[in-house]
Formats: sequence, C-alpha cells, structure tokens
Amino acid sequence: MLRPILSFFGAIFSWVVTGVFFAALTVGGIFWIYSRDLPSHETLAQYSPKTISRVYSAEGQLIDEFAEERRIFVPIDEVPDLIKQAFVSAEDKNFYSHPGYDLRGILGAAYEAAATGGSSVRGASTITQQVMKNFLLSSDRSVERKVKELILAARLERTLTKDQILELYLNEIFLGQNSFGVAAAAQTYFNKSLSELAPHEAAMLAAMPQAPGRYHPVTAKDRVTERRNYVLREMWQNGYIDQATYEAEAALPLRSVQNGDYPSFRRSLPPRDYFTDEIRRQLSREFGQEEFFGGGLTIRATVDPDLQAEAASALQTALEDYDRNRGVWRGTGEAVDPAALSDEAAWRGALWDLRLPRDIPGWHPAVVLEMGASDARIGIEGIEEDADGHWIPAGDVQWARPLDRETGQLGSRAQVADDLLDVGDVVLVRAMTSDADGSFIRWTLRQVPEVQGGFMAMDVNTGRVLAMQGGFSYESSVFNRATQAQRQPGSSFKPFVYAAALDNNYTPATIVVDEPIRINTPQGLWEPKNSSGRHYGPTPLRTGIEQSRNLMTIRIADDIGMERVAEYAESFGVYDRLAPFLANALGAQETTLFKMVAAYAMFANGGERVEPTLVDRVQDRRGRTVYRHDQRVCRTCDMRVMPAGQVPVIDTNRERVMDAVTAYQLTSMLEGAVERGSGSGVDLPVPIAGKTGTTNDAKDVWFIGYSSNIVAGCYLGYDQPRSLGERAFGGTLCVPVFNAFMREAVAEYGGTEFTVPPGGYWVKIDRVTGQRLPDDASGPNVIAEYFREGTDPDWLAPYVVSGFGDEVVILPWEAGDTGGGRAITTSTGESRVIPGRTDFGTMSSGGLY
Repeated sequence: MLRPILSFFGAIFSWVVTGVFFAALTVGGIFWIYSRDLPSHETLAQYSPKTISRVYSAEGQLIDEFAEERRIFVPIDEVPDLIKQAFVSAEDKNFYSHPGYDLRGILGAAYEAAATGGSSVRGASTITQQVMKNFLLSSDRSVERKVKELILAARLERTLTKDQILELYLNEIFLGQNSFGVAAAAQTYFNKSLSELAPHEAAMLAAMPQAPGRYHPVTAKDRVTERRNYVLREMWQNGYIDQATYEAEAALPLRSVQNGDYPSFRRSLPPRDYFTDEIRRQLSREFGQEEFFGGGLTIRATVDPDLQAEAASALQTALEDYDRNRGVWRGTGEAVDPAALSDEAAWRGALWDLRLPRDIPGWHPAVVLEMGASDARIGIEGIEEDADGHWIPAGDVQWARPLDRETGQLGSRAQVADDLLDVGDVVLVRAMTSDADGSFIRWTLRQVPEVQGGFMAMDVNTGRVLAMQGGFSYESSVFNRATQAQRQPGSSFKPFVYAAALDNNYTPATIVVDEPIRINTPQGLWEPKNSSGRHYGPTPLRTGIEQSRNLMTIRIADDIGMERVAEYAESFGVYDRLAPFLANALGAQETTLFKMVAAYAMFANGGERVEPTLVDRVQDRRGRTVYRHDQRVCRTCDMRVMPAGQVPVIDTNRERVMDAVTAYQLTSMLEGAVERGSGSGVDLPVPIAGKTGTTNDAKDVWFIGYSSNIVAGCYLGYDQPRSLGERAFGGTLCVPVFNAFMREAVAEYGGTEFTVPPGGYWVKIDRVTGQRLPDDASGPNVIAEYFREGTDPDWLAPYVVSGFGDEVVILPWEAGDTGGGRAITTSTGESRVIPGRTDFGTMSSGGLY
C-alpha cells in the first residue's frame, strides 16, 4: 500500500524536477541567445552626455545658451542626498541592495497584471535597468528588450558602483520642458540649484520620469501634485524624512516657474541677438553641429555688452527715422478676433501667442480695443489696464498714410486714429516721455521699418568684434546683414584702389585728370560720372579720395591695372575673387560689411593682417582650451615687476599686407575725407579717418571709419535693393549711426593721433593744385604730406595720370595764379567765367557712377 503512494509522489517529484530543469534550461538558453551581440556596457564608464554650450561676454556675464538637450552635468558627489533619496524612493527603493534587477518587483508587477486581466500594467524596471534602456537599448515594450535589459543591468552592476550608476541616471533622465538631468530641471522648474531645493521640490522632480510629456505643472497640475505627494510619502516610509516633514511638504501648493511662482532663468538672460547667433553659425561650422549643441562648450565672446546695446540703438534709430520720414503706415499685419476683446484674459492670451518682435527696448505689442471719435483705445502686453484706459491720440497718426497690403496703394494722410487702425488690429507701441523729467506724455505707434541695415565694430589691433547688429530686430528677422548680406560697397571700396596706387609709385600729390570718360562695352557705351555730374580737370590724388571722384578713381585703376586692384582687394579679404572690370573700381561687385570693416582695420593698424573674431576662447567640457584667437606673444609679461613707464612688449607675428607708410598716407587722406569731404558730418573728440559709399541710385549707403584703436562700419538699404531716394547718402544716413556709437566707444576706449611710421619725410603742398610749398607756408589750402623715402617727385614736371584719349593736360597752377578763368559771353548776352582750376563748392558724396 505504501509503495504505490511513494511511487506516485516520486513520479510527481521527478516530473517537477525535470520540468524545473527544462524550464531553467529554456530560460538559460533564452538568456544565452539574447546575451550575444549585446552593446558593450563598458562604454558607460566614459560617459560624455550632451550638455549645454554657454556663451559669456568678455566680462564673464552669461549671455546665451545653446543646447539640443538642455543638460547640466553634475558629478554624483555634488548631488545633494535629498535628490538621490527622492529619486530612489520614486523609482527604485531597493536600489542600494538589488543586483541590478528587483525580482520581487518583477513578480509583483506580473501578479498585478494577471489579477487585473492586463488592465493595470506597471513597470518593474530598476534604476540600473532604466540606465541600460536609455543608453544602450530602445524604448519598445517587448520581452526581447526586457531580457536584454536584465542581462546588461546585471553586468553593469559588476562594472560600476551604485553611485556611478546613479550619476548616469540623474544626468541622463528626461524630465520634461527640454530638460535632461536633475540640474537642468531644477533650473527650468524652480530657477534654483540642486542644493537650494526643498523636499517638495525634489519630490516634484522625482515625479516627472513616470510621464514627462504629460506631467506639465500648469496643464496637469493636479496629477503632478498627486504624484509629488506619493514620492514624499515613499520618502517618509523609507526613512528619508520624518512624518512631520512629510505632512508639511505635502500640504504645500505646487509651485513652479511655469505657474509664475519663480522668475524664469531664460528670461534673466539677455534676449538672443545677432552677435550670439553669428557665434552659433560660425562655431557650428568650425566644430560641427553635434559638438556645438551637445559638447558643453564654454565660449568667451568678444562682445562688449554696453557697446552692443549702443550699436543696436544707433542703427534702430537711423532705420526708424528714415522709415518714419517716408510717412507710410504698414502696421504688423496681425489682428485679434474682435470677439475676444471683451475678455481681458482672452485678448492678452491671443496677443501673447502672436509672433511679434519683443526685443526692442521700450516697445510693447498692443491690440486696438475700441475706437473713439478721434482716438483709439489699446490694450498693451505687460501693462495693466486702468480706469481711463490707454489711448493712441489723433495727433500720433497724422504723420502717416495707410498702405493697402493687397493692392499696394497708399491712402490719404490720416487725420484721426480710425484712418489708420481697425478694432482688433495688433500694433507696436512705446511710451513717449518728456526729455526734461522723463514723465509720461502718451503712447505712440511704432512699426518695424521696411528698410534694413547692418553695423559692426572691432578692435583694429586684435580683430575682436566689439559689437554687431545685423538688422533692426533679431526677433523680426534673424538674417544677419552684417555677415550674410551681399551688397555693393560703392565708394567705400575706393581706398583699396588708392592703396594699390600708393604702393605703385603714386604719392598723395600725384596729379590725376578728372575729365569725362566714354568706353564702348558689349552692353553699350559706358559713361561714368562724378556724383555731382561735373568734372574738375587735373587734380591731386588726395582730393580725388577726399571728394570721392569717380572719374579719377577709374583713371587710377586703368593706369595701374584692374588686376593689381583685384590683387589688393583679395589680399585684404574684401573679395575671394574680384572681376577685373573698371566698374568694380567704384564698388560695383558685392561683398559684406563684415569683410569691409575687417579690411579697413588693416589701414588703421599700419597694414598688418588681422582676422576678425567674435570669440576670444573656447573651452571643452573639461576646461581644456580648444581654440584661442589671440596668438600674439608677450615678451615681457613673465617679468615679476614691470619698470615704471614701460608697457608690455608684444610680438604681433602677423603678416604684413600693406606697407606701413602706404597705410599712413591712406589714413591721412581718409582723415581729409572726414574733415573736408563726404564724411564731414563726423563729430568726435579724437582723430577719425573714414569713407562714405553711396551706390548707383542710392540703393545702398555706407560709412566705414576708424580711430587709432576701433573701426566701425554701417550700411543701410532695402533687402530687395531699390533706391533710398535722391537725398540718401552715406554721409547723411550712416554717419549719424557711426557718431552715436563711437561717442560711447571713445568714452570707454579713448583714441590718439594715428601713429606715423618711420621711412618717410614731410613736405608741405597746396592741396588744391598739388604744388610744393615752402616749409613755412600756412593757410587753408596748405597741408603737410608724408612722402616715402626715396620718392622725390619732379615738382616742375610731375607725372600726370590721364589716359582715355586725353591729350594736352594743363596743370592746375598753369591755369593762372589767381585761380581766375576765361571770360565768355553766352548766347543770351550774359557774362560767365569758366574757372581755371578745381571748384569745391558743389562736392557731394561719391557713388557708383
């Protein structure tokens, strides 16, 4: 009787053992199959996550950030225990004891899924498994992925310590709002560092991994609060906080940047502008997009924030003044549904959703709420409503005529607000204040100008770009007109023609014929003219550039050869290749403001090559310098004590692109262009040299000028080139921008007389005739010219640049000592005198033709 029973149980035991054996064998086989060809977990020991690249000003102020994944890496020993405890409580309370997987958690999740028929499935992944999933595996829900995850988790636990694994997790985990890692999330949600977080804030961060895309602190506030309190309860039950702390923290409302409880970190930074965006463009090209947006670079920019603000303000003022003088109202082209205007929250929300420029100091988006008899009531973003309301009076619209955007037709000049505006129109406004005491006067309409422009300033010795403004407003147009816009430089290119001439045996007193030129071309007869429409006969070289004579410039280019001019322009970096056509001597070929300003810097520093840069230094995530712009060598900086009155000796080790004497001669002539020529509007307390440029039909106007240490340039023009008008010149539109900026620059950086290099001698000449004068001569036409040693012009029979069929040339002093002319009688019987020498009375700025 006993034997059959024992045999029965023995058989059952055998079947069980056999089943367990085969089950174990099957599981082992599955694990063996999936363990092959797994990614190596050992790469995690060299973890280099994508982190934020940050841009700092020259003074060390954080001015911008760039990131594909917004992450701030924090070593585990710098992560507060509170943060570790919150995440361990929320995600893996047995983290410090399990071997990489939590068998009890897996069985519990399986039981719950079976008990609910699959309606409730919770994850059982440990922190180690999540690290494997995030780094080495996909996020798909499959048995295969889960098995691989378990295998890799077990291997990782044998390779790294618990703290190392937790470091990977806390820096890699996505926590919503483009925040990766706990440090970036703390900044995003609370604008705090990790050490500043309270338990309820740490618990909120730990609540996020469960559903970072759905757990938004505003739209899912109740769900986030519930999950936060669950994490706090787990922290209490795990012994990390006491009951009193749990109850007090759980009772607190959910607070975050997104709910308006804390100021935003991003808004504490200056708005992104053309300068930092150009850094992005250049360094992305230099280091690659992946390294720039994920390499955690520390970038020290050359920008001077005060001068950058002044550059933006000066250019914006010039563009707005020009646009307002045209008297055309275009508005923003945006509108809010009139049905939403009765609800303040609704119209404010609609206004906020519109893409409008918000980076112009003092300007505010606004919407027209209602029309009065002659005024318009507006609601203004960021400005509270009051009992009287905010109004645009009739007097503020009478400067403009409305433009019909569909037909392009202009209406009659506005008399009341209703002539320009409709209810629901979105406009830009700023407060008009009293110049005397700053008191508020009224709100006034503004609009982004149609005309655009660029401005740039840099140090002539180092190439450090101090300021750059690529348009009226970065938020209205990210196209950088300082670096990307290809424009005709017009007469601002002429100094390169004169530089080539001075290095080709010309002197400032060389006589050049200013007479009509006619050239047959395949496109027809080309007849270039001076800007004034007149010609002035034989004239000294200095006068040619001071008065921007087109005909003289063409003769010079023809005499020395356009190939020689092209060689100079290319060596200065103005062009990669300049086509050797005479029209290009007048700036017909397009280039950028960035290249022109950099080239003028070489005039200012005595002819040494200088490369413009927006970045002083770049360091990688480990603090190693991977780029440094200034490669000059300081020979005395290692001295412990510098002798009194001695300055550091710096070896520039730079290529010379221009003879130093030539550079000074050209600078002296460009000083004359500022003092007596088209740049005479320059009004600064230090010596300035510079040149205007006004292209054919005034499609572009330029001015580039420099002091002994700073060069700055400006251009204005429409993005789709068209005439700016008959009264548009570089001297009238760009010089005021230069003045406004350089006043601040000179106040900060100063300026001196331009350095006279060795290798020359002084001679006094008559600047009108080019004739040599005695050393003690004085008078308004007397000027001291610097001649290169070895050049001794034949003053009685000087070399004359003529060409183009010119025959006998009468020199200026041969036309008569008194400057008189030949008297004639016109066909109407009136007496006229034909002047015998140059007349300066009607000079204007130079141009393309």
